Amino acid sequence: MSTPLVLIVGRPNVGKSTLFNRLTHSTQAIVDDVSGVTRDRIYGDVEWNGKYFRVIDTGGYVPNSEDLFEKAIREQIEIAMDECDAILFVVDGRTGLTPTDTEVTDILRRSNKPSYVLVNKCDTPEFTSTAADFYSLGLDHVYDISALNGRNLGNLLDDLMNHLSFADDVDFESRLRLAIIGKPNVGKSSLVNSLLGYDRTIVTNIPGTTRDSIDSVLKYHGEEVVLVDTAGLRKKTKVKENIEFFSNVRTYKALWSCDVAILLLDSHLGVEHQDQKIIDEAVRRRKGLILAVNKWDLIEKETNTAKQYSDAILHKIGAIDYVPIIFISALTKQRIFKLIEMAKTIHEERHKKVPTNQLNEILLPEIERTPPPSSPTGKEVKIKYITQVGDHYPIFIFFANEPKFIPDHYKRFLEKTIRRHFGFEGVPMTLSFKNK
Repeated sequence: MSTPLVLIVGRPNVGKSTLFNRLTHSTQAIVDDVSGVTRDRIYGDVEWNGKYFRVIDTGGYVPNSEDLFEKAIREQIEIAMDECDAILFVVDGRTGLTPTDTEVTDILRRSNKPSYVLVNKCDTPEFTSTAADFYSLGLDHVYDISALNGRNLGNLLDDLMNHLSFADDVDFESRLRLAIIGKPNVGKSSLVNSLLGYDRTIVTNIPGTTRDSIDSVLKYHGEEVVLVDTAGLRKKTKVKENIEFFSNVRTYKALWSCDVAILLLDSHLGVEHQDQKIIDEAVRRRKGLILAVNKWDLIEKETNTAKQYSDAILHKIGAIDYVPIIFISALTKQRIFKLIEMAKTIHEERHKKVPTNQLNEILLPEIERTPPPSSPTGKEVKIKYITQVGDHYPIFIFFANEPKFIPDHYKRFLEKTIRRHFGFEGVPMTLSFKNK
């Protein structure tokens, strides 16, 4: 049995994202006084009385609009209605009933899903009477609530849980999490849509369309893989709206919480300064990393085009030469599922443990042949023992008589030696040096 999905809908600026953040105990949905901030569907986990369900935040529903984004948002909501098990219809108790609320109600009736009218912004009991108008919509469940301070949400959740069916065990931590990151307009949303087989995120030719980080679950050969399609990163000098600032922060948060990051590059641009910053952050956070060169179908190719392109990338990223490079097309789906296989392999590599005896048998003779330079006093520096620790990424501890005198270039030599013998492709590692 799958985890229940609950959809939040309503016209713009009624407090849908505030409700989402309250239910999920997060700040995942961007909240701003500007209407229309939420453009895509955002998923989050909600726990109530020991049971879990997923809630979906959506953009404001604007019927019959010809605006490009509003049309796309309307399509998104209609898709989400097909996915969900129940609907939370948020209205504004301060403004009162509007014609748009009536139109949305008609759509909810056609969906045949359990629907709950949440009359928001009723911060105190004095506002309860304002909810009376909304009974005229003809929906069975009407609640006067405050998403901001949580008023009456407990009663709503108690009733909602009675209408949902739950799996016995839910483990949110076991699934591989892939963060799809990169600059605006490199094709992140297109890649997610191609992997899933349907339009999960809004795709237009306008850079910065995706403002929120969005989780999708990909069923891949019986396994669940979580895809995080993030807002395109802009240089800080170009971030002029508060919304853009929060999107940048959220993109980094998605990187911090993932297992493997897929950095999408535009084949016409290669690795630029902003891409290098993302690579550095992924390495600093010790995340698995793949460089995926998108729009490869648009490049004119000769015999060694891919190799020359890879060599140019590796030259630019310098010491981070253990990161795999794959050439894909989100549009034609070229190699996109090989990307998932690579991510799974890297995820396994992050958790691989090399036995201590094997480490010492193989590495110590190499170190003896190429020892570290002597200390400034002329004393010989000796590495005597090596072991691996760390549950979430590989950490190798080297015990030596003078660890503080081991220079950086020799540490890089040791890392390359470990990789040559034991792999760890796409996996940053930590080397620690201690007194024996």
